[in-house]
Amino acid sequence: MDMSAANRKGLSLFALIMIGIGSIFGSGWLFGAGTAAQVAGPAALVAWVIGAVFIGMIAMSYAEVGAAYPIPGGMARYGHLSHGPVLGFITGWAVWIAVASLIPIESIAATQYMSSWSFGWAKDLVDAQSHQLTTFGMLVALALTVLLWLSCYWSVQLLARINAGLTLVKFAIPVLAVIALVASGFHTENFTAHGGFAPNGWSAVLTAVTTSGVVFAFNGFQAVVNLGGAAKNPGRAIPIALVGALSLGLVIYLALQAAFLGAVPPEHLAQAGGWAGVNFNSPFAELAKLLMIHWVVVMLQFGAFISPAGSNIANVASAAYMVQNLSETGFFPKKLKQTHPVYGTARPAMWLNLGFSVLLLVTVGHSWKTLAPIISAAMVISYLIGPIAVGVFRVTKPGLKRPFRLPLAAVLCPLTFVFAACALYWSKWPNTGIVTALTLVAAPIAAVVLARKGEKDLVKQFAPAWWIVVFLGCLSLLSYLGSTDFGGTGRIPDGLDIALVAGMALAVYYWAVRAGIKAHRDGLPGPDPVLDADPDAAELAAERPAADERGRELSHA
Repeated sequence: MDMSAANRKGLSLFALIMIGIGSIFGSGWLFGAGTAAQVAGPAALVAWVIGAVFIGMIAMSYAEVGAAYPIPGGMARYGHLSHGPVLGFITGWAVWIAVASLIPIESIAATQYMSSWSFGWAKDLVDAQSHQLTTFGMLVALALTVLLWLSCYWSVQLLARINAGLTLVKFAIPVLAVIALVASGFHTENFTAHGGFAPNGWSAVLTAVTTSGVVFAFNGFQAVVNLGGAAKNPGRAIPIALVGALSLGLVIYLALQAAFLGAVPPEHLAQAGGWAGVNFNSPFAELAKLLMIHWVVVMLQFGAFISPAGSNIANVASAAYMVQNLSETGFFPKKLKQTHPVYGTARPAMWLNLGFSVLLLVTVGHSWKTLAPIISAAMVISYLIGPIAVGVFRVTKPGLKRPFRLPLAAVLCPLTFVFAACALYWSKWPNTGIVTALTLVAAPIAAVVLARKGEKDLVKQFAPAWWIVVFLGCLSLLSYLGSTDFGGTGRIPDGLDIALVAGMALAVYYWAVRAGIKAHRDGLPGPDPVLDADPDAAELAAERPAADERGRELSHA
């Protein structure tokens, strides 16, 4: 599992784009269109555009940090580099939860599509009333999770070699599905019937961004960030690969959404009572079966294994990298970062991830639709440190080589953070409360670990991390009190809730940047893996005492 920058030199732009596309087309396309249509109706098309813009903004902030710090699984380390160990563990914990959760959901997706098979036993995989996996279905999903894990347990490289072929197949299947569905009959009246273009209001469109798999689908941008630092020309390759992969992904997802909306027979839509009643266990396969396009059904059933399996190759490896990074910083046992001398896999880390996957599968992973909103909200939390790290490093690390430099960072970074806060709010209560609790449980763990290491000044260690505790706590409270459209109690009127979330997030952004600058003055982040290896850059950083003054000016902005 050695994916160090040294072993990835000369990564081509085409290979980087293929990595991004391959990661974007996981199980999201199998369920996203059907789930988004159920939530937002035809206006789900707008949700995909909003989601792509949001992820694009997040991706560009991570492009600067990722190119400067080409560390495998680096998203689990950036918080440590910008604010020190406590925030690093909290954000790294959030990233690990988000990435490790992807392993079981891909197996759940494959199992739900198996229920469309013609075999009698396949009908027993999903309950017809609740649309959730039965006990038998859970066992099948568990078996698929273990089988994939075992294949990566012996050799990630073997599976990685077939990634390009898998990507082409994963790309071809949704394209062929779109063509077949449109050719079968495209009903334009579906886009305005049963409540109009936005039958559930525009708040449902915002909710669909995070609860219907839109953010989940575009999360594959992380692969480009994690590997882009080793491209032949990172400053050019990373932004082009991100824009290329996200743009192509958006085009295909819009085509899938439009094809789904137009292909549903009007009589079926009327019988269901509108889009909210169109509830398929395996959306595209059941729709193709309803339209009697049998070759498409077979192709989709095949694709339901190829797409999740291909994405899970990266998920299993990435989740192991996250554990290794947390072990490297001392908050996870050192044994978890060990790599097998022959197969190159981080087996102890993989065992931990398998246990977490099984726990998630048994407790809350009863269907793709149930688990996707929670994972999407966790992903949004894992994105928070990106724009903040850019703001901190611009002041504290002027000598850091940046192969890609985000333009207009002073405007785009706070705007991106505000957008992320709104996306988390759109996840709806109680999802916001659940992921907040899952994230902040890392704080007491950090305190215990530091105390056992002999750290005496816990107040100083926790000072750079209080902003995320306050931010998530306030956002959860606003989510609970906010609009009923977003799952709240309605005590805060519509419109005012979004304004409060945005205002609070903007204030927290500048607080977080200021906290990071102060953490560097106090020496909390510790050794820098790039600057310490580059004497010229370190000397340049030492010759810039004006950075402190710039930090103070930024703090007063």
